[in-house]
Amino acid sequence: MPFAVSLVGWIVVHFMIGLAGTWVARRYALHRRLLDEPGERRSHVATTPRGGGISIVAALVLALVALAAWHPDQARVLLGGAAGLLLVATVGWIDDHRPLSAALRLLVHAVAAVILALGVYRANDNGAEACVVFAAALILVNVWNFMDGIDGLAASQAVIIGLGYSLYVVDDPAAFALALALVASTCGFLPFNFPKARIFLGDVGSGSLGFALAAILATALSAPPRLPATVQFAWLVPLSAFTIDTSLTLMKRIVGRKRWWTAHLEHAYQQWAARAQGHVGVTAAYAMWTMLGVGLMLLIRMPSMQMPSMQMLSMHSGSAAFIMAAVIAWHLLGVAAWIWLQDRGRISSKGS
Repeated sequence: MPFAVSLVGWIVVHFMIGLAGTWVARRYALHRRLLDEPGERRSHVATTPRGGGISIVAALVLALVALAAWHPDQARVLLGGAAGLLLVATVGWIDDHRPLSAALRLLVHAVAAVILALGVYRANDNGAEACVVFAAALILVNVWNFMDGIDGLAASQAVIIGLGYSLYVVDDPAAFALALALVASTCGFLPFNFPKARIFLGDVGSGSLGFALAAILATALSAPPRLPATVQFAWLVPLSAFTIDTSLTLMKRIVGRKRWWTAHLEHAYQQWAARAQGHVGVTAAYAMWTMLGVGLMLLIRMPSMQMPSMQMLSMHSGSAAFIMAAVIAWHLLGVAAWIWLQDRGRISSKGS
């Protein structure tokens, strides 16, 4: 980002795009009758317009193109991110208007992930990192789609993780600015979605949030300074609330021979919201878990930031053993929480 463009101005512009764009998207959705109706496989109880996430997409495409012009050494990744994001958003936008098959959507998501991964490969000639980016993009797009089921959950998680990633990639101006664009534009959307949703992200928004998070990491991988390989595992920690709930719930449905790709109410957050008869507490609890995860990620990251006051941490939090143990322990704790929530759901079902 050039010096002439202030950090505050960058944040304000993207916030306003998110805010004004969501207002316009809501009017459009009401006019076109793009509405999510309540049902036995949905967690909301009122008819609500969808597609508000298009405002976040517009802000992020603008950010990616601008950053590609300002950082030509990372332009391949940033433009790949813009192209992939447009693909994910387009198939989501069409699906919001006229449902598409799961196979077609997954194919488009895979193509978008390939484009982003190719940008990373062409930037650093590292096939392993390109494969990681491909997997991250494909997984996160679908994780955010699955987890966008109650008011404010998917958007608030993107804001918290985006803020954490902005500090995680603070040494990279392009990745840092992209993370702030994600946070600012999503904050512009959130007042329409939480605590009482007046519009949903829709598939156009939920999948795009997941792809944007992968694009931030892809951008950071495309330029020095490079983080040690072990430290890079830390980026998994803030994602854990979503990745654990999604992966274990899907495994449970696959084992039960259910149509795992269809809408359902078996995620831990859905069962919790049903028991609580509200969304605010569940969204807040997931937010607190993720904030703790961001704190752990930054604790792991700090010794790599060459900050004199943090050198005392390098003996333990910079070591591979500490990092792997911390990441594994955090995820095991998350698995235990998921099992506890699922057990409470079964008890509640039997009692009712």
